[in-house]
Amino acid sequence: VFLLFFTTHEELQTLDVDDAFFSTPEDIAARALKPQGGVNFIRTFKKQVEDQAINLPPNLNELVQNATYVQSPDKLVWQYFYNLKGSAKYPFPGGIFQWARYRINGTGLNETEKIFSESLNKHENTLTLATLRIFSNGLGQPHFHFNANEMGYVISGCGQAGVILSGVTANFNIGIGDVIFFPVGTQHYIKSLCDEDLLLILAYNTGNQLETLRMNDYFHGTADHILAQLFWKEQAEFKKFPTPAK
Repeated sequence: VFLLFFTTHEELQTLDVDDAFFSTPEDIAARALKPQGGVNFIRTFKKQVEDQAINLPPNLNELVQNATYVQSPDKLVWQYFYNLKGSAKYPFPGGIFQWARYRINGTGLNETEKIFSESLNKHENTLTLATLRIFSNGLGQPHFHFNANEMGYVISGCGQAGVILSGVTANFNIGIGDVIFFPVGTQHYIKSLCDEDLLLILAYNTGNQLETLRMNDYFHGTADHILAQLFWKEQAEFKKFPTPAK
């Protein structure tokens, strides 16, 4: 079972090998592939009723006599396979964020991290992947991303997600198997509601540094006298908010 993410919100356009073959005129396919028997051999191929991309032949053992794969070198593998377990962890008060990310400064990265960090930056429409673990009754505080949509899949636990718009907040419960989506620039939060941890795998449609602004950062970064005007509270009261931890 695979969990797949694609960097498009449009209908996915896919052309399978068999679809391409059967859509090609017989004489063109024969001239391109040059099989023994020419066009007559091409005519022995019959299009199956079911899509073979998702349905294996019932007589697969008879059709395939040998299937071997040579192990690819790590430097090639890690361009397309991001080792989330081997990537850095970023603890926060409510949980742990583990992220296979691109980093401008590669100092301190292990060999695997360097490879997939460089790979992320090579591909224009790549994905940045992460896991988010929110401890029981913990909170992933309100934040938004300047340069990426975010999509998540709930692996375990249960919780609540919220999308905060101007004057409106949409809250909805999430559980195992649910997929959530936060458009770029949309402030959102996630909290755990179960006794067990809430665990999600997240995908961001950027290969660059993910630009994120959290509520405690922008609230504390706004001058006290501005906050006093906005909320009609004495300036000194805003000293009660602690400075965000780095």
